[in-house]
Amino acid sequence: MKKRGFKIAKGFENKGINLPIRKTKNAAGYDIEAAEDVVIKPFKPGDNPTLVKTGLKAYMMDDEYLMLCNRSSNPKKKGLVMANSVGIIDADYYGNTDNDGAFMFAFYNVKDEDVIIKKGEAIGQAIFMKYLITDDDNAQGVRTGGFGSTDKK
Repeated sequence: MKKRGFKIAKGFENKGINLPIRKTKNAAGYDIEAAEDVVIKPFKPGDNPTLVKTGLKAYMMDDEYLMLCNRSSNPKKKGLVMANSVGIIDADYYGNTDNDGAFMFAFYNVKDEDVIIKKGEAIGQAIFMKYLITDDDNAQGVRTGGFGSTDKK
């Protein structure tokens, strides 16, 4: 039985998407690349973050999540900060009906000039993590969609 890993999300087949790898044996994170070229404009108050597609989805055990983190060099070199600081991809996000579980990075550009991300460029890293629940946890909900679906009423 497979425990955790990455697959190409629907709509990105045959688009030259590379599955993430760790670059060194003690690295915690898997390097994630952009699935396509994108321009990230300088941030102005009220702007939405720019979503950078990865073309990937991740499968994992039920008591795990995938943590999306910025590259340590992005803020200084490119002025890119993640809008949500850290992204959390739940195990039940994989294969959802809205987007097949494809995950993206949400960036703000804090520099004064456009930042161009090229397809195949490393944009962040992903780390598989375990999580714990409280003694009185009784969550019974079932995911019915993709991005932002758990807060829909």
